[in-house]
Amino acid sequence: MRANPGRVPTDAELLAAVAEGDPEAFGVLYDQHAPWLLVRLRQRTASPDLADQVAQETFLVVWRDAGRFRGRGEVGAWIWGIAIRRLLDTQRGDAAQGRLAGRLVHRRVPDAASAEEQALVTLEQREVIRALNRLAPELQAVLQATVLDGLSTREAAVLLGIPAGTVKTRARRARARLRQELA
Repeated sequence: MRANPGRVPTDAELLAAVAEGDPEAFGVLYDQHAPWLLVRLRQRTASPDLADQVAQETFLVVWRDAGRFRGRGEVGAWIWGIAIRRLLDTQRGDAAQGRLAGRLVHRRVPDAASAEEQALVTLEQREVIRALNRLAPELQAVLQATVLDGLSTREAAVLLGIPAGTVKTRARRARARLRQELA
């Protein structure tokens, strides 16, 4: 990161420097974002260790994927999106493992789906993915925040930097377009 006396680099500039492999820029970005990220993660889980783990994993992803940031929205929102997905994936994975272990103790595992059933599921998933990819980016972002990340309307509004009413409107439009695409 080039020193420019008196000028503080923006988050986007720091992230661009991180994408070029600048460890100093990464340190500055980490120092600016890690404190609030840890607070938010600790509000979402009862385990401080899990919050710390997710924060570390988040910044590993930031280091590795900094070049993927496209400049849409705030860097902090991009970092939060990574963090909440990591947290939810971890929580879902832990919960699913616990449920599966409980079921396996009491039940025989059913036979795998037939090749035809697997092919149908794959086709349906592809159609849904195609339909999602055809949505406008702002509609995709709202679905990502509310459906995939599990955020409330208010949380999604803060994350995306738009009013809560806009989140609701875009979510409604996205669902309507998906219904049309998949009909």
